[in-house]
Amino acid sequence: MRKPILGVAIVLASACAVGAQETSGVSTSARGTENVAAFENTSAAQVNLIDAVSSDGLGLFAPTPAVPEPSAVPAEPAAKPKFVWGERDDYRWQLALGGEFMRFHSKVFNASLGGINTSITYYTNTWFGLEGDFIAAFAPPLNENNHVKYFQGAGGIRIGGRRARFEPFMHALVGGAHMQPQTSGGDRTALAVSGGGGLDYRVNSRVSIRAAADYLYTEFYHESQDNFQAILALVFHF
Repeated sequence: MRKPILGVAIVLASACAVGAQETSGVSTSARGTENVAAFENTSAAQVNLIDAVSSDGLGLFAPTPAVPEPSAVPAEPAAKPKFVWGERDDYRWQLALGGEFMRFHSKVFNASLGGINTSITYYTNTWFGLEGDFIAAFAPPLNENNHVKYFQGAGGIRIGGRRARFEPFMHALVGGAHMQPQTSGGDRTALAVSGGGGLDYRVNSRVSIRAAADYLYTEFYHESQDNFQAILALVFHF
């Protein structure tokens, strides 16, 4: 009697154990399916790690970007005069074209002459220059046949300040002069020496306005003459 009861107990115990295992397997499978579904619904599940590394250029086999070669630097043009008040590298040549008034006085005749005054100057530095002048002046005739004409050519030096808009200068010139008409007083050609100064007003880097006055010494008709001249001119710088 005991053996059948023991056999029944063993069978019941085995059946309970098998049922418990099946329940545990179903629960574990359900939980795994729920976890997978939850992960697939997130943004992390859609990230491709290989594509992300390649797009950032950080992959092991990503190509190295090319470095552009530096372009050739063009040569700078030659420096031009700065033309800055107070400190500048100025043009060396000056050409002055203007009007001339001269008062001529001698023992033979007196005359007031008007004409043209032309000068050209080359500055060797910021203040010292070499200058050449030409003058052609005319006056009303002394009589019907005697027209008064004066011509002069001279060369010398010029000293001037060229560091401000107003540029004062001094110059001294030596040359020769020719006077008409012919008179009984003597030769029409004589020594001419002039000296004086003036002021240039710098309009821009290329143009100035000049006003000047000079003492003029000549030796016509075997005597010396002390005369003066006034000049108003435009000065071109180049």
